[in-house]
Amino acid sequence: MSILSIQSHVAYGHVGNDAAVFPLQLMAHEVWPIHTVQFSNHTGYGAWTGQVFDAAIVGELMKGIAARGVLPACRAVLSGYMGSAAIVREVAGALAAVRAANPGALYCCDPVMGDVGRGIFVAPDIPEMMIATAIPLADIVTPNQFELELITKRSIATAADAVAAAREVLALGPETVIVTSLVTADAAAEDIRVLAVTAEGAWTVTTPLLDFPIPLNGAGDALAALFLGHTLNGLSVPEAASATVSGLFQVFATTHAAQTRELQLIATGAKMLAPEQTFPAVPLAV
Repeated sequence: MSILSIQSHVAYGHVGNDAAVFPLQLMAHEVWPIHTVQFSNHTGYGAWTGQVFDAAIVGELMKGIAARGVLPACRAVLSGYMGSAAIVREVAGALAAVRAANPGALYCCDPVMGDVGRGIFVAPDIPEMMIATAIPLADIVTPNQFELELITKRSIATAADAVAAAREVLALGPETVIVTSLVTADAAAEDIRVLAVTAEGAWTVTTPLLDFPIPLNGAGDALAALFLGHTLNGLSVPEAASATVSGLFQVFATTHAAQTRELQLIATGAKMLAPEQTFPAVPLAV
């Protein structure tokens, strides 16, 4: 299956397309990456070189891909870090072109806007454009807890709060909301959860919270790619959530053992799809 992935690119490390393409390829998906920025490394280092690309490059590349006559084979669009509000509009245009050729194409939107501790780290006009334009078009949205609060203007203290907020996002148009990095007062301090919510139900997948001296970058990008890939391969939402989180935890374990701040995607390899430990998706009665 072919997937159009529009997000950032770094020369060193694994975030954006560098975190998304490899897991999707492991799952036998053909990936067409379009980069919204090209940096030397992810911005978590505090210093980097490179540039945010002009938004028009997305449209130009889409015209070139369309000219090959391959858009009917595109089964999904994945988006991550946009770089500018204008790029959000271009991504919406790219999605429209894909869906004109293949109306059944899925759109998985990772609404990269900020995180706990860092706050909003994108241009000031991106959140409004993301909420008004990209999220309503999406089938799957994968916000972290901070981004879910930003989208819904809700404070999330419990799992029930998170489910209620996710249902507000469902009302905007998506069919599935995956909330990452969920840490609430009603969970064990040594755990971290991923929440999956659809109109049919809600599930959590809980893993141990590994201690990293510096928070990892790119985990959300890899998670969105894994969940989309498993969904395209026919797994149900709870099955895909379990497989995704279990595979990502294997990456975390490999990274933790290597004592590095860069996700060890390549070193983990096929273990992402056959992890040593499986974490189930547990239904929530809320």
